[in-house]
Amino acid sequence: MTHSREQSDPPIAGSGSAPAEAEPPGMRQVATASFIGTVIEFYDFGIYGTAAALVFPQVFFPALGEAAGTIASFAALGVAFLARPFGSILFGHYGDRLGRKKTLIATMLLMGLSTVLVGLMPTANQIGVVAPALIIVLRVMQGLAAGGEFAGAVLFSSEHAPKDKRGFWAMFPSLGGGGAIVLANATFFLTSVLMSEETFVSWGWRVPFLASFLLVIFGLWVRLRIDETPVFKNQKAHSGTSKMPFVEAFKHQPVQVLLATGTATACFALTYIGGTYLISYGTSVLDLHGTYVLGIAMIGGLAISAGVVLGAVLSDRFGRRVVMVWSTWAAVVWALALFPILDLGSRTVFAIGLPVTMFLSGLGRGPQGAFLSELFHTRYRYTAVGLSYALAGMIGGGVPPLVATSIIGSLGSFVFGIILAGTCAVSLICILLVGETKQLDLDHTTSMTPRPDHVSG
Repeated sequence: MTHSREQSDPPIAGSGSAPAEAEPPGMRQVATASFIGTVIEFYDFGIYGTAAALVFPQVFFPALGEAAGTIASFAALGVAFLARPFGSILFGHYGDRLGRKKTLIATMLLMGLSTVLVGLMPTANQIGVVAPALIIVLRVMQGLAAGGEFAGAVLFSSEHAPKDKRGFWAMFPSLGGGGAIVLANATFFLTSVLMSEETFVSWGWRVPFLASFLLVIFGLWVRLRIDETPVFKNQKAHSGTSKMPFVEAFKHQPVQVLLATGTATACFALTYIGGTYLISYGTSVLDLHGTYVLGIAMIGGLAISAGVVLGAVLSDRFGRRVVMVWSTWAAVVWALALFPILDLGSRTVFAIGLPVTMFLSGLGRGPQGAFLSELFHTRYRYTAVGLSYALAGMIGGGVPPLVATSIIGSLGSFVFGIILAGTCAVSLICILLVGETKQLDLDHTTSMTPRPDHVSG
């Protein structure tokens, strides 16, 4: 079978830019629907990460002691990352067959339900070893939902957006992540300020989990009011949908799936080191007060949001690849410097180290929504984007926080910094291998038409 490709020509220097496309009606509602879903996803992940650092070692893993309890708590965090690829395949299948909207409603319901149940979970002192076992089950449910959420939210925005502003509109799911970090840490901050430490450990930590119910209700109301994406409807009307999108993705673009995974890994590593592990590091190693650390973590959420906006806007102007290359270069250097700076031990250097880490993560995340959407064909785009992103989350977001405590404890923080820099370097190599995608159209209706081989020579 001959596979054609439909692609607009890349811009030629000096040829002038095409006139700007008009903003489609309802883009702001679409952006809100994408934003609120990832707010819920990252809020749920964020509050678990914060609780894993501050509370869960005592609440669910008390028999292990402080150090082992922290490792076990972060291991349960990592379980969700292991579940993410399976969620991306499951929800990606239905997202590519039934549509983005229906699937996104399902992922939101699953994420919200599992998070509320964490907030209702009895402690280890009440039900013994059953408590951590149930926490792991709920983390798997969260991971499955998260595996399908980001890809759908990104496609919801990018497949509605005008081509020349696709980077800007596709950033809203990533921007939701930054907002969620602020919201999650603010919730824990207020809870810890308004009650004693004993009350917080006893039941106050449950409040952020139970509060996610309000976000889910609002998110469902927004998503139910938005139409299916025109790109998916066009594909379905002209060429039908894929029976096995997972198989098609690996049949036509296996290299792109792997490279896309690599490109996103560094951002995950920086986000979960900065947004999760450094909270634990600040309180347990640097001996900073928990309330102060949570306050800096909120600033970190603002920093990642600023980075996302800047990276997305620059990617519409200069291209996805160049922004991702320079931000990842900076991440490699910063990873080597981060822990020597933090180990100076002052409040001021912590207030610099965490937000800078998050800003660099956001700068790299800004172009990713558009970049991943442009890389894959409509027939299997949901599955391919979700799987790439989920695998990156499993490698970059799940592994570093899990191994950080043991590596730093046995070999020192600088060794872990080298490992973190190496993770970022792998992402940089993958980005350098992938060609520019900004010039590509998303609306492909030819049956079985693969996306181009975006690997530079």
